Amino acid sequence: MTISVDSTPAFIEAIYKRMDANITIVRSRLNRALTYGEKILYGHLDNAAEAELEAGSSYIQTRPDRIALQDATAQMAVLQFMLADKDKAAVPVTVHCDHLIRAQKGAESDLKIALVENKEVYDFLSSASQRYGFGCWLPGAGIIHQVLIEQYGFPGLMMLGTDSHTPHAGGLGAFASGVGGADAVDVMAGLPWEVLHPKFIGVHLTGELQGWASPKDVILQLLGQLTCSGGTNRVFEYFGSGADTISCTGKATICNMGAEFGATTSTFPYDKHMATFLSACNREDVAKIADKYAHMLRADDEVLANPERYFDQVIEVDLSTLEPYLVGPHSPDRASTVADMAQYVEDGNHPKNVTYALVGSCTNSSYEDMGRIAVMAEQIAAKGAKLKIPMLISPGSEQVRATIERDGQLAKLEAIGSTLLANACGPCIGQWNREGIEEGFLNSIVTSYNRNFPKRNDGNSGTSGFICSPETCLAYAMTGSFTVNPFTAEHEAADGSTFTLTPPGKVDEVPILKMMPDEEGFLAPIDDNTSVTVQVSPDSERLALLKPFDSWNGEDFKGLPLLLKAKGKCTTDHISPAGPWLRYRGHLDNISDNMFSGAVNAFTGEPGNAKNQLTGISQPYHEIARAYTAAGKNWVVVGDANYGEGSSREHAAMSPRHMGGKAVITRSFARIHETNLKKQGVLPLTFANSADYDSVQEGDTVDLTGIAEIAPGSSITARFNHKDGTASEIILDHSLNKEQIDWFKAGSALNFLRG
Repeated sequence: MTISVDSTPAFIEAIYKRMDANITIVRSRLNRALTYGEKILYGHLDNAAEAELEAGSSYIQTRPDRIALQDATAQMAVLQFMLADKDKAAVPVTVHCDHLIRAQKGAESDLKIALVENKEVYDFLSSASQRYGFGCWLPGAGIIHQVLIEQYGFPGLMMLGTDSHTPHAGGLGAFASGVGGADAVDVMAGLPWEVLHPKFIGVHLTGELQGWASPKDVILQLLGQLTCSGGTNRVFEYFGSGADTISCTGKATICNMGAEFGATTSTFPYDKHMATFLSACNREDVAKIADKYAHMLRADDEVLANPERYFDQVIEVDLSTLEPYLVGPHSPDRASTVADMAQYVEDGNHPKNVTYALVGSCTNSSYEDMGRIAVMAEQIAAKGAKLKIPMLISPGSEQVRATIERDGQLAKLEAIGSTLLANACGPCIGQWNREGIEEGFLNSIVTSYNRNFPKRNDGNSGTSGFICSPETCLAYAMTGSFTVNPFTAEHEAADGSTFTLTPPGKVDEVPILKMMPDEEGFLAPIDDNTSVTVQVSPDSERLALLKPFDSWNGEDFKGLPLLLKAKGKCTTDHISPAGPWLRYRGHLDNISDNMFSGAVNAFTGEPGNAKNQLTGISQPYHEIARAYTAAGKNWVVVGDANYGEGSSREHAAMSPRHMGGKAVITRSFARIHETNLKKQGVLPLTFANSADYDSVQEGDTVDLTGIAEIAPGSSITARFNHKDGTASEIILDHSLNKEQIDWFKAGSALNFLRG
């Protein structure tokens, strides 16, 4: 096996030795005990002896161990890497073809259709993988995050992935962070990963889950408490006796959805559950190496004895009292317990009719997840009862699917009418060809996914998505309504009697006979990689080679028309929606026709359109941007708080750059998106006074001055010129450091890399 996919014991032990040496240096510098997350972060410093280590303010450079790319974001990442003029990546890289498979009829049929529909993209990714020495997991092999922990994850790993839910690997003790493609390309090209030194939040788990409560409910409860911006530039480190009671994949579920409150990553210390999981994946040798270095793979004793002294904040969670939750609709931090759900939907005027239950996605698609709902399915089948609504199931990997088929869980789920989908993201990322509804049809769905932004799952503006555990999904599939508590409701059996569901209790967290290995889903690198030609058709509508962006001309920006003032939540789903637009993820110009199509215009309250200052006509944002560019004008965007929340998709930064955007001015940014804007040469600026957002008026043009003197910690002056002849002069802040300013001046980080 070549270095590009390496996860051998020798490879891992070399990483542990480097970590140990770095930790020794940092420990002597700080003269204090270290948390587990700090050990991984500091263990991967590029220069442990000299790095500034002020949490919340220092930018640090690290050396991640590997890169993971999913097919939707891999296209743009690979296209950028091709501009770097390298023959091979400097670290192991894998590509995972999981996002482009549409859910329609079922696994076998859907996969066949995907192989035809996406042939040129799969040919591009497989040929690029062969050309540059990447490993490539082919369509149907599984969802990136489940495959990663099965095949490559290990405690102490530092990994970057071009998907915001890369922190899933924290369930196996990794420091795994979601990034944009440009960040990944830097590391692939041999440069360090630069990141703002995060603060560390300790989550102290005590007790043990009871009844219907599940690991999913831990993170849903925290989301309700912390909101979607409560984890920005923070690492969440779980510890305590309660952590020792949760399986490896249960831990992964919790870490996965840390992305929803913006965390840099989340992680758990190494324990017996992780060793058990590694063994089940036929990786006992990795567990043995981890056992040897166990002293590095947990927080120091002093931290565990006095966590308040070492974490910036400690959050207490008693698992024994935790209840099952749902979050939604339209945001993953709107939380309600199942017990209160009937009143919650009544008070919020949310649709009470539940029309679909969807179980799986990267968040909840493990062997244990499938085992718990299989126990419930067995209860239902024994009573001859039927589901009230359809239930769709997406296993996390071919290994999981084959194993639940072998061990009988799949048959139990299909016996009650569940439909098996491909081992892929499917409806979670909008790849759901939902039939039989009209646009605007008001309904609710329950999913075990991680995001529920408007139109995300089925493209219908009338669908309200609620996220919960797989067990809660199946329970609501028995009622088809939020008006009753499905755990206490009396369900009708075939003989006319009634019964209540019983919690599944303890099930096997891994298969007794180990996982069925996937021996067909992997395309290995080849030795003669330079002989391979990357396949990109010059007339393709789905793929286009990139051209470098222009460098900054050294002048302040004057007379920039305001393209958009976004109101409220403006996620990357609003800026660059997925769903049918996934088709164009490798073609920057074509996908830019979705730019801001979900963003809410603060002046009208409607999404997707604004007034063209050249004509006075209301048009889609992308049409206005093209008109401004054709007239030789660049433009600016104003956003609200936590702008760019959600997915790591860098198209949300690249499309504005491609279409003439020069700056984005907001009350605050989500971490990944702010970095993506910096990487692509767009200035991310924030109001020094948050209330100045209110002074921005329709039809404004903007002058940005002080750019020529831009330096770390400096301010930019913005003059908003109003249509009535008045103006508002506003002070703007930025977070660019010296190197990031060099990116801006060069036109992008990739331009700076290429020299």
